[in-house]
Formats: sequence, C-alpha cells, structure tokens
Amino acid sequence: MDQVKYVLPESEIPTHWVNLLPDLPGTSYPPLHPGTGQPVGPDDLAAIFPLDLIGQEVSAEPEIEIPQEVREIYKLWRPSPLYRARRLERALDTPAHIYYKYEGVSPAGSHKPNSAVAQAYYNRKAGVRKLVTETGAGQWGSALALACQFFGLECEVFMVGISYDQKPYRRAMIETWGASVHRSPTDMTEAGRSQAEHASGSLGIAISEAIEVAAGSPDTNYALGSVLNHVCLHQTVIGQEAIRQLEQAGETADVVVGCVGGGSNFAGLAYPFIRRTLRDGGTTRYLAAEPSACPTLTRGEYRYDFGDTVGMTPLMPMYTLGHNFVPPPVHAGGLRYHGDAPSLCQLVHEGVVEATAIRQTDAFAAAVAFARTEGIIPAPEAAHALRAAFVEAEAAKQAGEARVILIGLSGHGHFDMSAYDAYHAGKLEDLEFTEAELRAALDRLPPAPVLA
Repeated sequence: MDQVKYVLPESEIPTHWVNLLPDLPGTSYPPLHPGTGQPVGPDDLAAIFPLDLIGQEVSAEPEIEIPQEVREIYKLWRPSPLYRARRLERALDTPAHIYYKYEGVSPAGSHKPNSAVAQAYYNRKAGVRKLVTETGAGQWGSALALACQFFGLECEVFMVGISYDQKPYRRAMIETWGASVHRSPTDMTEAGRSQAEHASGSLGIAISEAIEVAAGSPDTNYALGSVLNHVCLHQTVIGQEAIRQLEQAGETADVVVGCVGGGSNFAGLAYPFIRRTLRDGGTTRYLAAEPSACPTLTRGEYRYDFGDTVGMTPLMPMYTLGHNFVPPPVHAGGLRYHGDAPSLCQLVHEGVVEATAIRQTDAFAAAVAFARTEGIIPAPEAAHALRAAFVEAEAAKQAGEARVILIGLSGHGHFDMSAYDAYHAGKLEDLEFTEAELRAALDRLPPAPVLA
C-alpha cells in the first residue's frame, strides 16, 4: 500500500534547536534602543526577559541544547506526523508529491507550544512568578496559558479585539488553562487607552499593553509568540523532524511553503532546510505566504521599526507596513502583524526566501478543498500556505514534473468555524486597505539608519 503517514518515535525528538543566525547571508543589523538609537544590550532586555532567552537572542552557536524537562513535555505531541497528501494530489490532478507537516496535534492545536513550553521553563528557572503576553487569533495565548500551567506560573493575555469577538472558544481555552484574558485595546493600560479608537485592535497594540504590564512589575516577565530569534529557534524542532521524515519517504523537498505572520511557524519548518541549503547548496525554494490584507513582505519597506504600536520595543530591522498600521480584520488573526522576524526579513532581502500575498477567499477555498480530501480542517493562517502550495502544484502540472512540495500545516481550525460559516454563506470578503492608509503609516516610521 502507498504510505500516507510518516511517524518518528519519541526517541527522535530533537535534542537541540537550530540557530540560523551564524549562517545568515548578507548584513545583520542589531536591534536599537528606542531612546538612544544605540544597539540594545542584555541589560536593556533584562526587565522583561530571563537571561537564558536574552542569550539565545544573540547567540552565535549553531545549535542550542533543549533542556530535558522541555523535551519531556514535548513528548505529549512530538514528534508530529508528516503526511503524504495523496488524496489531494489526485484531486488537483498534479504530478507533484505533496507533503504536510501537521502541528495541530499539540494540546493547543498549533505549533505555538514548541516555544511556549521553552519560555515558561526558562522564566520559572529565573524565579519569575507571572508571564504576560499578547495573542492574535488566540493560538499563542492558549499555548502560553498551557505552558504556564505546566510550570506553575500565572499568565495574563491581551487578545486582539476582533479575534476576541470572532473566536470565543479560544478565550475559553485560555481560561480553562488558568490564564486571564482581556480584549485589546483595554482601558487597563496607558497603551490601550491611547489606541481606543482602533476598536478591532492589532497585535502591535496588544504587544504594547503586555509589555507595559510586564515592565511595571519586578516578578513579571513578557513572553512573545513570534518574531524574536529565540522564538524562531524553539520552533526548529518542526523542520528537523520533517527532514528525517522525508528521508523515510525517500524524498527531498523542491519547495517548502509556510504561512507568515511574525515568522515563527515558517522559521520552524524552513530554517533547518535553509541552513542545509546555505551550507551545502541545492535548489530547494522557500515560499512565505502572507495575507494580501497585511502584506508585510510583499509591500512593506525594509526599515528599522518598532515591534509594537506605541513604540516600547527596540527598533528592529524588518520589512514593515509601519507600527501604526492597523490591518483589516481578516480571520487569520495570527497573520495580522505589521512586521516580521528580522532573520526572515534578512533572508527575503537576500533572495533566499520568496514571498507571496494570498487573498482571504482564495485561502479559504484552498482550505475547504484540503478538508474535503485530507480530512483536516486547517486554521485560517495555514490556509494561506495551502493556497500557495496549490499554485506550486499547478506549476508542477504545467511543467510535467513530480516536484516535492512540503507544507507547514501550523494548526487546525476547530475554533475558527465562524469563519468557515461565513465562507460557505458567501459573506467572507477580501478585505483591503488604501494606498493612502499604507503610506500614512510608513510616513510615521521613526528616523533610523538606512538598511542597504
């Protein structure tokens, strides 16, 4: 029989995370202090992050050992399965071999616990009592709530307003795991009050609120679900497993596709493959799929910008739509972020990673086609990667080539059925923004060194 599922034993859970920083091509720019404009040092971050994570943020080590206690918790869902999408291949009538690495098997239903568990571990080790964070669609907030439960930490979550309204059961999941959750923007923080006119909220606003709370308490730290290097490297367990599983199948990837909001899911799958390409060469292509309603990599400018709306974070080198840009309220709440991981942006800038923008209705059409063949109902975020992969499968058909396409299926859509309901009812729209709105946000970017 044709094999569909490729599963590794628990003994093959990776022992180290992959740190791509030492292998990045081109010029790497440091984050800058928002007040002085000088490179950020460890002391500047110590108020909200433990020293272990600060070290991982700038480490020159190509690999960082995963603590045994973290690996023990990973056993609850890792290694995650790799599937050959044979039914989908037949439906698309493509000679391509389509594989997807499925992270929806985690307790939180997405890839997010891979970093949440690690961050909770290092914060508990540092004697922290409580973690505060933001969440878009609720995937990161629920993952951190779960991780804090495992390590006996309190957890407080600021959830983007539109997702708070659209995804009530993500809120219930966060609360079930013992965390408190607020609709952002709130009137609890100065940052929230200053953005009250943006009722739908944004990740940038929620980040500002969470950092304000964390910075105001000595026993409380902040935890970020994407963008920063330590988050991206925690996710590389995904790609390491996928490499071994493709070897089981006797295949190598011709194209690796993932959705991108801040970049952690894409980095987790692609970075182990990219490191091999950068070191050994090869023809594998890497494709980042983002929403056309928030097209950071495809329409943003490569500039220094704040990671949050109010301007509390360091200035980071990245493709950005402007920290004041409030994306339209698409259902893929995890992709509504004005910037991206600096490491990913550097790879895009150097031509290692390609980017494509996907319309919301096209993403859901691909998600429904996938669900009707493979059975899994994808998260709206992952649906963007599926749509991009469908285009790649059609290109393989036109070329008459059995190309190997690897997709990062970052999570399930069980808490996103209102979006599917809107799609089936013909009420789902392709939300847009005006060029004037984009230009206004870009014009408010802070003065900073020009990136070559």
